[in-house]
Amino acid sequence: MERLQKVIAHAGVASRRKAEELIQAGKVKVNGTVIKELGVKVGPSDKIEVEGIKIERENRVYFLLYKPTGIISAVNDDKKRKVVTDFFPHVQERIYPVGRLDYDTSGLLLLTNDGEFAHLLTHPKYEIHKTYVARVKGLVSRESLRKLERGIKLEDGMTAPANAKVLSADKKKDKTIIEITIHEGRNRQVRRMFDAIGHPVQKLKRERYAFLNLAGLNAGDARELTPHEVKQLRALAESGTK
Repeated sequence: MERLQKVIAHAGVASRRKAEELIQAGKVKVNGTVIKELGVKVGPSDKIEVEGIKIERENRVYFLLYKPTGIISAVNDDKKRKVVTDFFPHVQERIYPVGRLDYDTSGLLLLTNDGEFAHLLTHPKYEIHKTYVARVKGLVSRESLRKLERGIKLEDGMTAPANAKVLSADKKKDKTIIEITIHEGRNRQVRRMFDAIGHPVQKLKRERYAFLNLAGLNAGDARELTPHEVKQLRALAESGTK
């Protein structure tokens, strides 16, 4: 037996918080009866409807994708461009990306059909570290690095402090390779941070997500997360550990 809001979240219908709001609004039925109280537990044989639609309980699945550039982090695209779920033609579950990577950014992206898991990993308060390698225009000074480390004022507010280090610099080609680790997930955040210090990004790749990396994968490759990895990610988020 599991709590009703947890089952709804696991079905990918909504986050657990949103599921709780739907229950309290009287939009959820169990075996034909409207449920408005939180804490109700349901079993595998119970029929659950959300806003009149029966939810299908899928097996929970978790994937790691090495997203290439030129791919949309979505389940579909109105411009008919290729999306990340196109790399999973044989997966029957309705998976979707956990967060997103920009069209022109490559690297590690998680996909799942577990709404609660996705919410845990994307909510800012859980502070999951994400590490990127950026090739930027110009030679980045130590003072500019300190600005990234202290936080950058963007149009949507100050960023949290970041970890940043120069991996290499090429004066002749006027470029710097920088590794940067953040725990926020604002839209195009890394690119905007480098724009703010006057070093626009030329190429960007997410190398690590918490303890996960791209070892053994080429662009376009994917693998399932192990049960232990899923458990570790949950523990990191729920404890607030980076």
